[in-house]
Amino acid sequence: MDNRRKKKLTFFTIGLIFLLSGVEYAVILPTIWRYLQTLDAAPYFLGLALSAFSLSGLLSGPLFGHWSDRTRTTKKIILLSNLFEIVGNLMYFMGYSKWLLLSSRLVAGIGAGAGSSIFGFLTRSTAPEDRATVFAAVMACRQAGLLIGPAFNIFLRLCDFHLGHFVVNKYTAPGLFMCLLWILLQLAVVFMYWDLPALERRKTNDREENVHVFGKDEEEGEEEAKPLMGSQELVGSYGSVVVPPASSPCRNHASFTSNTSLNHTSPPLSPETPQNHEGFKFLKNSSLSREYLREEVVVLLAAQFITLFNQTALETMVTPLTQKYFNFGELENSVMYCLGGVVVIAGFLFVRWLSRHVAERVVLAIGLTICNISCIWCLIFLTNPLGGFSWQLTEFIIGVFLQVLGLPFVAVAQVSLFSKVTAEKTQGFSQGVRRSVGGLATILGPLWAGGLTENMYIMMGVMVALLVLLTMMLAFSYSRLVEPAGGQMVNSDNCD
Repeated sequence: MDNRRKKKLTFFTIGLIFLLSGVEYAVILPTIWRYLQTLDAAPYFLGLALSAFSLSGLLSGPLFGHWSDRTRTTKKIILLSNLFEIVGNLMYFMGYSKWLLLSSRLVAGIGAGAGSSIFGFLTRSTAPEDRATVFAAVMACRQAGLLIGPAFNIFLRLCDFHLGHFVVNKYTAPGLFMCLLWILLQLAVVFMYWDLPALERRKTNDREENVHVFGKDEEEGEEEAKPLMGSQELVGSYGSVVVPPASSPCRNHASFTSNTSLNHTSPPLSPETPQNHEGFKFLKNSSLSREYLREEVVVLLAAQFITLFNQTALETMVTPLTQKYFNFGELENSVMYCLGGVVVIAGFLFVRWLSRHVAERVVLAIGLTICNISCIWCLIFLTNPLGGFSWQLTEFIIGVFLQVLGLPFVAVAQVSLFSKVTAEKTQGFSQGVRRSVGGLATILGPLWAGGLTENMYIMMGVMVALLVLLTMMLAFSYSRLVEPAGGQMVNSDNCD
């Protein structure tokens, strides 16, 4: 099988992974509130159950990402993570008690941590100019799952039979259904997924060979090499671009590493370090603070946290709110999530087109503007709905529509920019850090909203304040939200 077909099948399988993650979310979220009520759970347990999934994903994401950085493989990681998804959904189906339900979401969340490895893989196997388009397509797959999931719920709610000692009803059926889907996906990964070679790394290695062959003539012809090193030493960026001269590449690379270590009072590299453990040496060099505490990185991580915090808080609030004001059941909630999925998919398709014509920071600014309008609308109209049923429903629909409309802009822009302003050689770990920040937000968001369903002014007021803070951060750091000159290529493989 040729490499082009392998790449298509691999990307198709990645799309299936994100599709199923969206389906799982969509079939469980509309029914988990009533499911917990049948198990005599207190209202705060809804927030715990939704946060448990994110908690385990927060912890497993960087570990899976670091593993993929060290091995440059993701297939084994995906196969392992899918096992946690299978077991977790099976536990959800069993549902003997509220504690087993809580544990099931913890176990399933471990499987979600593989997303960091997948994003690292996509970063290494795509060109920077195509990255926003690829990320938008992958995220659209998850939103397609959110769209399809409620349709499955329409049929799953009709289940009412026994499977041995287990009851299969509209509350337990989603767990059994997702368990079967993850088993099928496991087979797809085995037969349709390949660990493709890194695109940018191949290009960098070719360039090194050319420099070595042509010697000084090639070195003089490439004017960009000297500015890159000068910028590296003066500005102090993250250090992912180093082009050693042909005369003694390994000696100069060692000298650069030594100077960096002295400047940042970090221990020197050990000569016994294995050659293939690049990601480990990156961490050992004490460069975490240089990598993740830069202004542009902090802004993007803040965007990840605040937007996901607000999104999950509103999602947690939606089901009790619709039950209180509109008497919505499982069917109505499923239809609502289905319609929301249509809006989000349309948004991702538009962002995919828009990212080809404008910079990612412009897309991020547009999305943040929409999110600000959405939160202010919800603060004014949803904290204390006025008018009759039709007017209250209109207020609710507008607020939800604005919220889901702004999500694709912020999501695609921040993940694409993050992949460009962090080092490519540790992209798996970096994506794990980013997803862990998002996981922390999806833990705190439901807990925040679950405890304040009767104090909507406090809940929405804090969310608006966070968005205002993020807007100010974006305004002050707007000029830094660009891809560093020269890209993110790494050429230290042959000198380690």
